[in-house]
Amino acid sequence: MVRLNAYNQGFVAGREHGSRSPRSRVPVRRSAPVSQAAPSADNPWPVREVNAKVKAWIERLGHIWVEGQLTQINAKPTWKLSYLTLRDTEADASVQLTCYTSLLRNSPTPLRDGERVLVHGKPAFYPGRGSFSLWVTEIRPVGIGELLARIEMLRRTLAAEGLFDPGRKKRLPYLPNCVGLITGRGSAAERDVLSVARDRWPEVRFRVINTPVQGATAAPEIIRALGTLDADPEVDVIIIARGGGSVEDLLPFSEESLQRAVAAASTPVVSAIGHEPDTPVLDNVADLRAATPTDAAKRVVPDVAEQRALIQELRARSAQALRGWVQRQSQGLRDLRSRPVLADPMLPITRRSDELAQFVRHLRVQVTHDLDRQETRIQALRSRVATLGPSATLARGYAVVQVGPAGAEPEVVTSIDQTPPGSQLRIRVADGAITAATMATRPAD
Repeated sequence: MVRLNAYNQGFVAGREHGSRSPRSRVPVRRSAPVSQAAPSADNPWPVREVNAKVKAWIERLGHIWVEGQLTQINAKPTWKLSYLTLRDTEADASVQLTCYTSLLRNSPTPLRDGERVLVHGKPAFYPGRGSFSLWVTEIRPVGIGELLARIEMLRRTLAAEGLFDPGRKKRLPYLPNCVGLITGRGSAAERDVLSVARDRWPEVRFRVINTPVQGATAAPEIIRALGTLDADPEVDVIIIARGGGSVEDLLPFSEESLQRAVAAASTPVVSAIGHEPDTPVLDNVADLRAATPTDAAKRVVPDVAEQRALIQELRARSAQALRGWVQRQSQGLRDLRSRPVLADPMLPITRRSDELAQFVRHLRVQVTHDLDRQETRIQALRSRVATLGPSATLARGYAVVQVGPAGAEPEVVTSIDQTPPGSQLRIRVADGAITAATMATRPAD
């Protein structure tokens, strides 16, 4: 708009001087005074003034140190300037770097994409195109020791938060319906996982998402792939695989954002980074650590041949156990049947019957013996009684004299006083009784 106004003013000035030359229509640039008042709809700032103010604000920062991960290095030996991008691996943020090509050429070690560096420079704003950049005067690669120290510090922080606690780790399914795989495109890790898993269980299904496995974009891409697979209800387990590498190459697998994404996932996650000396933090946070991608495939997918052999072994053991149980029960039944009580169920009754009959015979003998003995005793007593009784006395010529009126109980006469003359007497002798009357009585001498 500023250029248009200048052009119109020049065109009008040319016509006033009567010039018909085309050059009279060339716009005449005139510098407008910079407005000091606050911008408004009636008094807006021109673009150059906005850019000038932004440039002044930015340049107040002075020289600063910034750490990040290099990516998109655009440098050629014939260029005077080189352009780089410094990325924050913990957030989706980046800044453009500008430096002399000689700074990169004179670096002790060649700088590569994905390398973590520490840069010293001054923020710069270019008002002509309204772009921001960091003019770099020094680039320092972050040392391996420092990287390992930072990784160890992050490891201790996450361990204190409980992300390494075995109690929070999820168990892998025995036979997954579908396996999610996050790895590099066309990598050996992908080929190893797929070939080993399908050799072990041909029916296993995979959902593969290829992402960068090193560099500044690796961690965000892996986190997005993890979220996609975690949201898929058919995916039962997720493998994050890479075929090893240096500490710098494995840095994305120690990014804090990736660890928290893995810890928050509801699907079990397997870390399959092919390395041994320096383990990334992902190995501690994942639900299972596999030494290599091949080991991950073996631990996630069971071997169908081994399972069939195990089934055959279990069936054989079950059959053997069943046969043994049947044999033991049969032998127990035979032992029971061989016992006398079961061989002849009537034997106890017969035996008891014989004992009872024997007891009855013995009892009869005993009773008979007792009866005979008592009968003998009675006979002896009877003989004694008979000998001492009145009958025996009467048989020897004695008699018993009784007196008493007719119809009354007679009394034995023991005195003459009981039989006055005329008394009716009853005289018992051995073979009967005699009725007589008292004629006279006479006392004994």
